[in-house]
Amino acid sequence: MPRHVAVIMDGNGRWAARRRRPRMVGHRAGARAVNLCIDFCLERGIGALTLFAFSSENWGRPEEEVGALMKLFLNALEREVEELDRRRVRIRFIGERERFSHAIRERMDAAEARTRGNDRLQLTVAASYGGRQDIAQAARALAEDVAAGRLRPEDIDESAVAARMALADLPAPDLFIRTGGDLRISNFLLWQLAYTELWFTETLWPELDTAVLQRALADYAARERRFGLTSDQVDVPSNPTTDIPHA
Repeated sequence: MPRHVAVIMDGNGRWAARRRRPRMVGHRAGARAVNLCIDFCLERGIGALTLFAFSSENWGRPEEEVGALMKLFLNALEREVEELDRRRVRIRFIGERERFSHAIRERMDAAEARTRGNDRLQLTVAASYGGRQDIAQAARALAEDVAAGRLRPEDIDESAVAARMALADLPAPDLFIRTGGDLRISNFLLWQLAYTELWFTETLWPELDTAVLQRALADYAARERRFGLTSDQVDVPSNPTTDIPHA
């Protein structure tokens, strides 16, 4: 069982287009799949789920669509947080939140504060997020530490970089899922996905069901994760933990 699953939720617009409906109808339909995915992780004891909700590049979409997405995002924050808290789900957001309106930032802060003590599922929503942006901000933080004399350049290694990335307190995703049929990671968690198992499906996000997620888990379970070693060197524990560090 993976400890951490990362998901690109793709296909809302195409789902709506096939039904000759506006794109926002597809985005609203995709909200059901988000809840299904959360339920799936809770039922199977998966400790962390990271969802790519809105990329840094998505700001370039038509203004009308971006505005409607922001309204949908705000409504979801108002509607879902109480239930997430009741189920002991901790929610947090990664990305450039300063690009959002004051009202949305307030809701983000309130949701994070309310659920901070929950430990059943660590739910991360990547919003206004980009993997390159994530790496760049880690580089800036390291440069600031060097300039202030807190760090020597020769001490910068992979661990130092990783500690300044988003999701630094979580294990790297074990399984990456992308719906919608595209075979790319689209600037999502570029650093963190280095050894993640990738799984793609033609299923559009609003059509997601438990059977699709179960197929992803079955495929993941059948793979041998070697992390650069040989098969003979890999020591697979008989009872892998699903514990997730709780910040």
